[in-house]
Amino acid sequence: MNKLLSLAALAAVSSPAAFAADSVSNGWHASNLAEAVGYMMLFAIIGIVLAIVGYRLFDKFTPGDLHREIVEQKNVAAALIGGAVILGVCIIVAAAMIG
Repeated sequence: MNKLLSLAALAAVSSPAAFAADSVSNGWHASNLAEAVGYMMLFAIIGIVLAIVGYRLFDKFTPGDLHREIVEQKNVAAALIGGAVILGVCIIVAAAMIG
């Protein structure tokens, strides 16, 4: 059974379809350092803006004022919730940018 799994894994890795992704041309790949830095800055700005918007929407659609609870009341549990919301939005944005 173990040999069968190893052969199946070897067949999956060595198939031509596994190498087909390398030959596909993508318009977002930078051809020089300046383009790479430009794309990085663009995606960073978009990601930060979307993270802030996601946090604000979460704060708006939940009862109470999460931002006030964190800043004025210094509620650690509310800060953990806010951080989790921001991380969740960032994971979604990163997955969308990767494709």
